[in-house]
Amino acid sequence: MGRRRGAGWGGVAWVAGAAAVIAALPWTASGRLPDRLATHWELGDGTPDGSMPLWAASLFPTLIWLLLAAVALLALRRREGVTRAAGQPWMAALLLPGGVLLAGAQASVVRANLDRAHWYDAREPTPWLVATLVATVAAGLTGWLMLNSRGRQTAAASAMQEHPEPVLRIPEGQRMVWLSRTANPWLQVLAAVSGLIAAAAVIALVSGLAEPGPSWALFIPFALASLTVAGCAAVQARVSERGLEVGFGPFGWPARRWPATDIESARTEDRTPAQVGGWGYRLSGLGTTVMLRGGQCLVIRTSKGKEFAVSIDDAERGAALLNALSTAQSD
Repeated sequence: MGRRRGAGWGGVAWVAGAAAVIAALPWTASGRLPDRLATHWELGDGTPDGSMPLWAASLFPTLIWLLLAAVALLALRRREGVTRAAGQPWMAALLLPGGVLLAGAQASVVRANLDRAHWYDAREPTPWLVATLVATVAAGLTGWLMLNSRGRQTAAASAMQEHPEPVLRIPEGQRMVWLSRTANPWLQVLAAVSGLIAAAAVIALVSGLAEPGPSWALFIPFALASLTVAGCAAVQARVSERGLEVGFGPFGWPARRWPATDIESARTEDRTPAQVGGWGYRLSGLGTTVMLRGGQCLVIRTSKGKEFAVSIDDAERGAALLNALSTAQSD
């Protein structure tokens, strides 16, 4: 539930932030723009053949973006239970490139009209439109990877039965897989907001509203912060015959792996952020802990005597299966 809330708030932040950028760009540069903005150019010679007043150039693409977001939200609300949760990656795959395309196109239009006395003096911003299309394709591929990653997680999940003992009995000739995922919604929102600030810096550069130096000075730290926080905002754990694999971020990469033969024992333990020194990937007297929410953690002790813990849902069954696999492979 927390992961779905985090994804929902992250989506709201993306939709609202992109709408604000698209709507505000023409008004931000209004003192350097003509009364009407060239918004369409003839194919080939780049001569403008269509224009809009500033308020329409601001409002029209913003309405298109909000309509796209509304369609995605309505499609998601029609899904229930597991199907609805599976629809969230589809929403990301649609809204991520859509926002990049419209914001980039708006920035290109503003740049083409910047410091022009009349709208018909604006030349077609071909290089910036090409850059926008490249960024849109990259965003679409990112959304597809998120969708594909979620599909693999769903397909890999196994219908394991509840078992009260710390060690599961694996029927002969059968294989079992345990998969769980946990996310911190506040960290997801923070990653989305940082990403929006980085995107706004790039859009300001593309539209000509900011110089390269300040734009890159703003983009680099916020882009790195967004990627770092996104990598710590979600974690997935998988137990199979290969042992334990813990992946980070929306794609489950990078990942740490322990073969079943290297795991001495597995257990569950309640831990809090205060005990391990905060949120994220923490090193403390308790060993290494991936802390996304307080409560039950899956804790393993390796054959080298080191401990690793991850705050993950359904940790008890993961520990039980790990103990069963470790015992079976050591016999």
